[in-house]
Amino acid sequence: MFEWLTQPEAWITLITLSALEIVLGIDNIIFIAILVNKLPQTQRDKARFFGLTLAMLTRIGLLASLFWIMKLTKPLFHIAQIGISGRDLILILGGIFLLYKSAKEIYEQTQAPHQEGENKFKGGFISTLIQIAILDIVFSLDSVITAVGMAQDLEIMIIAIIVAVGVMMFASKGIAEFVDAHPTIKTLALAFLFMVGVVLILDGFKIHVPKAYIYFAMGFSLVVELLNIYIRKKSKIS
Repeated sequence: MFEWLTQPEAWITLITLSALEIVLGIDNIIFIAILVNKLPQTQRDKARFFGLTLAMLTRIGLLASLFWIMKLTKPLFHIAQIGISGRDLILILGGIFLLYKSAKEIYEQTQAPHQEGENKFKGGFISTLIQIAILDIVFSLDSVITAVGMAQDLEIMIIAIIVAVGVMMFASKGIAEFVDAHPTIKTLALAFLFMVGVVLILDGFKIHVPKAYIYFAMGFSLVVELLNIYIRKKSKIS
């Protein structure tokens, strides 16, 4: 069962897969951070923990259902000669949900301060976890399929997911607090999620947009915004 422990290439695969899971989980962390910050302060740490635990269990559950996942790639019906499979349907519906959620959050960001305060704690704890669980399935699908393609041993894939979620749990609180403290960063994160929603829908219709382009664009935008925050702080001091 653990013969891979003595194989150097298996360890290389584990490290590579763990890093990949962390990168692919960035959008998941941002989504969880934005949802959790709408909860009262006393519930946020618990929601982050349960949200990321849900993410881990979802990915492990999908790995344990490899036969079912492979069946999801078979076309169920066609739209304009494009075969739509179960996986495609999940991506399209998940993308639509993400577009709706991010657009709604951006709209709330533009409201007057007293209206924003009313919306702040509008989402309940269970409701937040349900929303996280829905998007976990969408975000996990491609990373699980990638993991299946990279590794042969189920143990390696599960350990990589546990390592990645452990890192995300460590980083999620700091990211959530930073996003909550800087409204412009939150808007940028929501724009990123909106873009991811568009990419998911396109992917569902067999129009593939490399995620590297999206991450580069958002990374560049983040650097520019961090410079703006630094300049604003410096101008206030002077």
